[in-house]
Amino acid sequence: MSAAELIRDPAAWQARCLEARQAGRRLALAPTMGFLHEGHLSLMREARRRAGPGGLSLATIFVNPSQFGPNEDLARYPRDLAGDLAKCVQAGVDLVLAPERPDQLYPPGFQTWVEVTGLGQGLCGARRPGHFRGVATVVTKLLNLTRPHLALFGEKDWQQLQIVKALARDLHLGVEIIGMRTIREPDGLALSSRNAYLSPEERARALSLSRALLEARDRAAGGERDAAALAAGARRRLEEAGARVDYVEVVHPETLEPVARAVPGSRMLVAAFVGKTRLIDNLDLP
Repeated sequence: MSAAELIRDPAAWQARCLEARQAGRRLALAPTMGFLHEGHLSLMREARRRAGPGGLSLATIFVNPSQFGPNEDLARYPRDLAGDLAKCVQAGVDLVLAPERPDQLYPPGFQTWVEVTGLGQGLCGARRPGHFRGVATVVTKLLNLTRPHLALFGEKDWQQLQIVKALARDLHLGVEIIGMRTIREPDGLALSSRNAYLSPEERARALSLSRALLEARDRAAGGERDAAALAAGARRRLEEAGARVDYVEVVHPETLEPVARAVPGSRMLVAAFVGKTRLIDNLDLP
């Protein structure tokens, strides 16, 4: 198994990707912030598959400072580049971009930002001002540097996925955005790099997110259509487990507008603090 080639300079990465694209090679990208888990690796394996023979499976590892608020966890966000590179090899990644410093992507004088206004205003956008502006900007930069044929993102960050789809469409970036299903632990906990913050007791309480969603799905399958009732039940489950609820919403899957009645395809999104750790999860309702 050959090693994934590490590139630290974005300009060198851009040149390699352009050369490959001009040579007719198919480029498939999995952007990440590192500290890789099985959710990330599922994106990378799918990138390898979709790149096809002769194509390139690409990954980026960059803890993006512009999507963290002033009191958030940028400084302590988990990092493990050596371990990440070993996992990239196992997932069949050919090239990895991992800039050494934030100023390689945000040089002095940087003043251009990308913002998806409607989709980014509610849910996590309302609780984390500026977060999705940072996400949209760095994703646009990575897509422009790479010019992949397709890019893969996880469905666990459902709002982020819809924002990335919108910016790729609205800015005519010429890339297919593919959402990949949430990968979970056997007990249902959605994989997240922030799970590393949880103590054993907190991890047990964190299971309330997936359980609240599954109970809402069961109630919807049983005929409950009132979105407020479904959300109230999920909120109650989270609070009973000792989680501090940030939001519970039933929304249209693409516009993210709240809905009064759950119809096939509606999405329930939850965010809650377990201890000091903010976790998110979501599930479609039948």
